[in-house]
Amino acid sequence: MDALTCIKKLGYVGVLDFATVDEDGAPQVRNISAIHYEGTDIYFLTARGKSFARQLKRDGRVQILGYTKFKETIRVSGKAEEVAEEEQEKWRNVLYEEQPYLENVYPGETKKIDTMFVLRDYTIEYFCLSTRPITREYFTIGNAVLKPKGYVISDTCIGCGTCVTKCPQNVITEGMPYVIDQNHCLQCGNCYENCPVQAVERL
Repeated sequence: MDALTCIKKLGYVGVLDFATVDEDGAPQVRNISAIHYEGTDIYFLTARGKSFARQLKRDGRVQILGYTKFKETIRVSGKAEEVAEEEQEKWRNVLYEEQPYLENVYPGETKKIDTMFVLRDYTIEYFCLSTRPITREYFTIGNAVLKPKGYVISDTCIGCGTCVTKCPQNVITEGMPYVIDQNHCLQCGNCYENCPVQAVERL
């Protein structure tokens, strides 16, 4: 898997979940289909009067989630920015040309209420449940910084092997310390909860 393939898969899914946080700190999720992919840039639109637009303008942080029929989850996390005023019409026209149904939603001049946003710096998490063991990969786009997730086993490991017996995907190998294969880890925390000496650390 690679980042561009993940982006293509999102395009095949079509309708994606976009999550933001409102002014009260509550999660807000909506389905968005008005999306255009330009290389690794992800353009999307919403009406300026919608809560979605206000949340993006205030904070910018957004998480996008797509799920394929092959049991693949693709999660994009980044900070969206409003497209420059002089570029708004250009990218809106591109999106309307690609997705003619939008003309039924905002016909004629009413489409000027739409505002375009773009994601340029973001991370991608690819997670596939149809493989054994499962597959998990991370990618960064632009200047995004990846924050580690999951678990690691520290040097306080005593080599008892309890973690191996508790791992549902059998992706922990013997050593001093034992090692978790991060590309196949469920991040379920079974090893963390069962280690007798607390050698497993949450990232």
